[in-house]
Amino acid sequence: MKHRILNAGVSFLTLMISSLSLVAQEVKRVPMLPLADDAKLDAAVLEKSIMEGVDFLVKSQNENGSWGGPTRTKGLNIYAPLPGAHHAFRMGTSSLALTGLLDTGDSRPEVLAAISKAEKWLLKTLPRLRRADVTTTYNVWGHAYALQALSALANREGVTEEQKEIYKKAAQGQLNALVMYQDIDGGWGYYHDIATGRPSGGSMSFTTAAVLVGVYDCQRAFGISLPEKRLKLGIKSLQYQRNPDFSYAYAHAHRMHPRVSINRPGGSLGRSQSGNAALRLFGDAKITDEVMITWLDKLVKRNGWLDIGRKRPRPHETHFAVSGYFYYFGHYYAARCIEILPKPKQAQWQDKLGRIIIDKQESDGCWWDFPLYDYHQPYGTGYALSILSRCRK
Repeated sequence: MKHRILNAGVSFLTLMISSLSLVAQEVKRVPMLPLADDAKLDAAVLEKSIMEGVDFLVKSQNENGSWGGPTRTKGLNIYAPLPGAHHAFRMGTSSLALTGLLDTGDSRPEVLAAISKAEKWLLKTLPRLRRADVTTTYNVWGHAYALQALSALANREGVTEEQKEIYKKAAQGQLNALVMYQDIDGGWGYYHDIATGRPSGGSMSFTTAAVLVGVYDCQRAFGISLPEKRLKLGIKSLQYQRNPDFSYAYAHAHRMHPRVSINRPGGSLGRSQSGNAALRLFGDAKITDEVMITWLDKLVKRNGWLDIGRKRPRPHETHFAVSGYFYYFGHYYAARCIEILPKPKQAQWQDKLGRIIIDKQESDGCWWDFPLYDYHQPYGTGYALSILSRCRK
């Protein structure tokens, strides 16, 4: 009896092994992304990619000098109260596109003409940028990225003091607007439920970080900034939204829910780069080289988490509630982190970041990550050009 049971057990085990072998033969392996390696970035490939991106922006520029518009709608469109939301989208998009062109240093006549047209549009349109209505302050993105564009315009070779003064005046207007639209918690956000004179919907960590980086660029270019009290409130708001592992909560109200998926490290891959860059630029001693390198390493090795969300039409629909529009945003601020590092530590991250971005370029020369009316291709390309320009050695 004992012998019979033993034989039965052996037979069952043999059957299980045979079945597993059969399943193993039938099931195909899921394709895996190759692990990041240490290959050098080919300088010729880099320059070719940059030139194709520049050509896309020159060809896609609107007649009035801006980029993008409220066309190419889809079944699911992001909330956009008319017409102010599109004024903000176009300003943010155009500022990013212009900054991207300026960062490349491309001096071909057609590129300089595109820059000149964009500059005229920017200076004419900026004073009219306001919040769309009481529910949104998308305009803060326009103010933040306009500061970067104005700073880049002022930093060009050959700019006269008279021109620089014009840019400075426009930049001061954007700083004044950022004071007006600063949330009561000290940061900046863009959705609000209650109609109050000063926004009270709660700030977002990544919006606050983008504003602070724009303010920093403005300080360097013009010597002007937010009032000291307001600047400190913005920095404090971002620090409040930072977790001990240097992931950043999605928004001020999320701070007490650090393990919700969007607030975990996988959901913060794009935000951490912006938060680390902004706080380091303003002297936060906790943002060490090691912290920035750790998060650059996470961005490279876990790039698939962000990439899964890229080009999906619904925000926050994928793992860790990642949205497509975090992709180039996160990589841009990663490039800003890299340029903060000491020179000897920059090269390997320039190579890794450059190869990731070049790999995502479309056949027409553009980059895009989220279908946003007709803004996504120019803003994505602007981000990408600023990134790749920082990958040059």
